[in-house]
Amino acid sequence: MLVGRRTLLQRLVVGDIFHATTKNGASLICLVTRLRKNQIEARTVTTQNLVRIERNTGVGKLGAGRVPCSVDSVAPLPIAIHNEMLGIDRKFRLAQDESALKLTSSEKKALLFIDSFYSEKRI
Repeated sequence: MLVGRRTLLQRLVVGDIFHATTKNGASLICLVTRLRKNQIEARTVTTQNLVRIERNTGVGKLGAGRVPCSVDSVAPLPIAIHNEMLGIDRKFRLAQDESALKLTSSEKKALLFIDSFYSEKRI
């Protein structure tokens, strides 16, 4: 059974990670932080920018500049990769100086994995 885009977006819950892309091709790894009836609020894992997505279409805006973006994958990450993304999110959210932002080898591998993973599992 083929599940539609709207249904997949409606199934997201707080704590899920999805992928979106801006019109210029920027890759956004997004962590769902809040759900409303018609909107998904998320933040980008590495830059900590707010993303607001329309739940029915998957189209939204990134950051204060309100850069247009669109969800292109909601495929669930393997648990180990999901946990690495949560660790990166926490690191970038709570870092008190730039030296704390250095990525570990496992974090780098997880980010490289995500690039091919999401491109193969588009909605």
